[in-house]
Amino acid sequence: MTSTSSNSPQLSKPLGRAKLMLILAVCAAPVIGSYLTYYFIKPETRSNYGTLVQPQRPLPALVLSELDGRSVDAAALKGKWLLISVDAGACAQACSDKLYHMRQVRLTTGKNRDRVERLWLVADSEPLPTMLIREYDGMRMLRADPAQLAAWLPAEEGTTISDHIFVVDPQGNLMMRFPKNADPNQTKKDLSKLLRASAIG
Repeated sequence: MTSTSSNSPQLSKPLGRAKLMLILAVCAAPVIGSYLTYYFIKPETRSNYGTLVQPQRPLPALVLSELDGRSVDAAALKGKWLLISVDAGACAQACSDKLYHMRQVRLTTGKNRDRVERLWLVADSEPLPTMLIREYDGMRMLRADPAQLAAWLPAEEGTTISDHIFVVDPQGNLMMRFPKNADPNQTKKDLSKLLRASAIG
């Protein structure tokens, strides 16, 4: 009896570690599943519209701030799928079109829309049009360092990062880039695939 009692703490340590690893695996499974679906499962029949970003580009320590100047920790952006647009504060027609595109695509994801956040990274200090702020209420609008954004976000040859919509997974990894003047229906299909593949249960 004495021998069994003295060994029990040693036995409980591996058991505790195993439980912790199991919990971590369950939490990471949805995002891992989405990557497996895109990269490994039936590649001959896979037809994604957006360009997969390879290798992964983790969310860097971007210098971000709210429109009122309050600083924002970039790590706080993790936890949801992000649709990201980068544009100047003046937001010309192409910029406005992308914001509308992102709003409509998110709405069409139905019950999954709360898992998706729209993020407009404003790459200068120009004031934003009041009309756009009102029209796209619910979209996250943050000012960001353009040099940092250019180093993180890859543009297609012959374009700039402002021409694209980017997708970042809930763990903060940049994973997809949609083309300039992207087709909303095709964008929606890709996003829906990712949401289904990463769904819990």
